[in-house]
Amino acid sequence: MPNAENAPAQTQVDQAIDWLVKLRFDTPSPRTERQFQQWLASHPQNPQAWQRVSSLSDELAGLPKALSRRTLDASQRQHSSRRDHLKLLALLAVGGSLGWAARAPLGLPQLLADSSTAAGERRQLQGSDGSRIQLNTASAIDLHYSSQQRLLELIRGEVSLDANANDSRPFRIDTRVGTLGTLDGQLLLRENDNGLLVAVRRGEVTLFPASPSARLVQAGETLQVQANGSSQAVSLRSDPWGWTDGVLSVQQMPLGEFAAELARYRPGLLRCADEVANLKVSGTYQLADTGQILQLLTRSLPVRVEYRTRYWVSIDAA
Repeated sequence: MPNAENAPAQTQVDQAIDWLVKLRFDTPSPRTERQFQQWLASHPQNPQAWQRVSSLSDELAGLPKALSRRTLDASQRQHSSRRDHLKLLALLAVGGSLGWAARAPLGLPQLLADSSTAAGERRQLQGSDGSRIQLNTASAIDLHYSSQQRLLELIRGEVSLDANANDSRPFRIDTRVGTLGTLDGQLLLRENDNGLLVAVRRGEVTLFPASPSARLVQAGETLQVQANGSSQAVSLRSDPWGWTDGVLSVQQMPLGEFAAELARYRPGLLRCADEVANLKVSGTYQLADTGQILQLLTRSLPVRVEYRTRYWVSIDAA
């Protein structure tokens, strides 16, 4: 965890949020890219501020883009200052749907979650009951054990749980979409734009156990659970469990989707040009070195990788 004394000042954080808004909602011009690079180099804390704030990108993508854009446009129509604009975004982050992702970049305590990971980081834990837990990139959880139950709260991101079947207490998992329950399940949960991905490898898992619409999820099933609670089986172009072994394993995945998946494990922005977005990617890639993954793409596909900065990378046609 970064030392608070070496953390970026609020000025750098505000500027980084400003750049995130520009890059998220506007199509950056060459001039904008040059200005962004100049800003990164203009202060020693700017790259760190950008790395921390760029984790907001996935969360902003979860907001309705038109609504977010209208909100920002409204503040401009009222002639509010840029500083007020940033305060508005910060308030949305802390009080609205951005949740956990905004806490650290905006200078709030990172200990609000029992366990968390940064972009590109994965972590293995063991609960006091002997259950094994893994956090994927940019994730956060809380754990609460009592004499009646075991509880894992997914605050953000993705987690795998291998519940200890020798403990008779039910294991409850709370998410933004709803609650799951198990006694001996090995399962994986991932928040995404559509709600929650649920994959079960072993045992039985009950979706919405206290609801009349409770559903039993068997070993081998993978479900997409919508925000409204509906669910359906899905087939994926990637192995959802791959990251637990430190790999990204895909079959015939469009390069645009692959880049979006790989971007989860890197700080900053990773863009894929539209003209190569439909090229297909297959293989198993080691997540420990995302730079090497990008280089491997250039050997198997007619693409080139351009590093504008360490935190701004694009995949273009060769």
